[in-house]
Amino acid sequence: MTPTSINPMNPITEDDIADFLANTPDFFERHAQLLASVHLMSPDNHRSVSLQERQAQMLRDKIRALEMRIMEMIRHGNENMIITEKLQKWACELLQTPAAERVPSALKNIEARFQVPQVAVRLWGVAEVFSDAPYAQLVTEEVKQTVASYTSPFLGAGVGLDVVQWLQTPAQAASVALLPLRLTKGSVPFGLLVLASPDVQRFHSGVGTDFLEHLAELCSAAFSALLPAKG
Repeated sequence: MTPTSINPMNPITEDDIADFLANTPDFFERHAQLLASVHLMSPDNHRSVSLQERQAQMLRDKIRALEMRIMEMIRHGNENMIITEKLQKWACELLQTPAAERVPSALKNIEARFQVPQVAVRLWGVAEVFSDAPYAQLVTEEVKQTVASYTSPFLGAGVGLDVVQWLQTPAQAASVALLPLRLTKGSVPFGLLVLASPDVQRFHSGVGTDFLEHLAELCSAAFSALLPAKG
C-alpha cells in the first residue's frame, strides 16, 4: 500500500498498517530512528517500555514457558516409569495366580495399585467350570455388540450406560473407562473391564489411553486362561 492508493472513503485500519509492515521488511531499515522511539505497554506493570525491552520480556516469557513444559515432561516421564514398574510387577504376580483367583485378584489390585475407586468385569464364553462366577453373569447381545465396536478404550461420562450397573455403587460412576478384552488385537472381545470414578475429570476423551491399553492387554492375557481350551 502506498499513500497514493489511499481511498478517502476507506480510511487506513490497523490491519492495513500491520499488513504493510509485514510485507515491507526493510521499512525499519530505512527508518531506524523509529525503533528507538517506539514504546509499548508492559503487560506486567502497565508502564511504558521500549520495543527492545518488550522483546526481551517476551523472550523471557517464552523461556519460562519452555522451562515449565520441560519440567512437566520430566514429571510425566517419572510418573510413567512408576506406572510401568507397577504394571510389570503386577503382571508377574497375576500370571502366577491360579486361574480361578485371577479375576478377583486383578480387580482388587487395580483398585489398590492404581487408585481406581471402582472396578468391575464381565467375561462371556468362559469354560463351564467358571460359568457360575460373578464375572460370568449374563451379558446382553446389545452390550457385546457395543463392546465389539470399540477399537480403543472408551472414556466418558457413566450416566446412562448399562455396564455401570456392574459396579458396587453405580451412582458414583461420574466418569468411566471401558476396556474391551481381546485375545488378539482386532479380534472379537470376550469381556469388558470397567473402571469408574466419582471424579468427572478422571476419565474423559482428552486423557491418554496408553496405560489403559496396556492394562487391557494384561488382563486379556491373564483372563484368557478362563476360556475353554482350544482343540
